[in-house]
Amino acid sequence: MRNPKYSNATLLLVVFVVVSIAMAEASTKPQASPEAESSVYIVYLNRPEGVDPEAFHLRTLASVLGSEAAAKDAVIYHYMHAASGFSAKLTPKQVEDLKAQPDVLQVVPSRTYQLHGSTTAHGMGTF
Repeated sequence: MRNPKYSNATLLLVVFVVVSIAMAEASTKPQASPEAESSVYIVYLNRPEGVDPEAFHLRTLASVLGSEAAAKDAVIYHYMHAASGFSAKLTPKQVEDLKAQPDVLQVVPSRTYQLHGSTTAHGMGTF
């Protein structure tokens, strides 16, 4: 018959070693730069009257990023028909700064949704 104290002590030792190794690896990893924290967000704006929407989007973003060139680099897409806004790669700090802008209605993370099932002709039973 096995000694339960020995089994518990061995298990505790193994857990301690694994946690120690994980903590050591985490402390030796380089700190992430602010750019590494960037994610894609969709920024909804008031629709400007008599103003080019793209230029308005860039000016709004440039007020947070510091320059129109930085805004052009960050923008991924301009929304101008059904909604007014743009998608851009932003840090959490930039998101908070944008939310404070008077013409910004909402800033939300961009999400991609996957449809369930197959969308191929074969998967739809047409072959």
